[in-house]
Amino acid sequence: MADPRYRAGPTLNANPRRIGLLGGSFNPAHGGHRRISLFALAALGLDEVWWLVSPGNPLKPQAGMAPLAARFASARAQARRAPIRVTAIEQEFGTSYTVDTLARLRHRYPDRRFVWIMGADNLAQFQRWRRWRDIARAMPIAVIARPGYDADAIVAPAMAWLGRFRRPVASFRNRAGWSAPSLVHLRFDPDPRSATAMRMADPGWAGRVSSRALRDGLTRRLIVGGQ
Repeated sequence: MADPRYRAGPTLNANPRRIGLLGGSFNPAHGGHRRISLFALAALGLDEVWWLVSPGNPLKPQAGMAPLAARFASARAQARRAPIRVTAIEQEFGTSYTVDTLARLRHRYPDRRFVWIMGADNLAQFQRWRRWRDIARAMPIAVIARPGYDADAIVAPAMAWLGRFRRPVASFRNRAGWSAPSLVHLRFDPDPRSATAMRMADPGWAGRVSSRALRDGLTRRLIVGGQ
């Protein structure tokens, strides 16, 4: 009888789990993050979505940024009972830029297939991201429509390069058809919620979030520290 461990290996490699990556400050996380994640999961045929809670965003001011533990706790609360895994793995990696984080993730999890999920607001300024072309070459990119940003995204400098790699949503559901660079636009009813509006309405939100005994959804390490 053949060794079952031998049979399991090729099966896993032939059908890798497909993971959507949504990075951000989550300052705080809200129902809009959950909604777009579940929509992308269904539209692209993903197995999970990982929320990468950033210790700090080089393109965002630190003023008004809640401690990492509070932001992580808000993300975990929003991800409850959904195929969403919350991680602050960038803190362990010591990476500040998306391109470096994605390289480390692909090295650590070679048996996963990743797609980067971002809003049209980020696509509109994607050319400001460090080595943005390398991000596009590393994995497919799925862009979520955002109210007020779609027009800017279409005329963004990065689109002059990315536009040639547009793919229909249906092609992403074919497990053998994933390639990079690839760009797919996901359109659904716009969600007006934003972390900025939530902070303005409730500046003290972070002080009421319990951040004790939080464990990373990937590494299982305790989440500690401030920004």
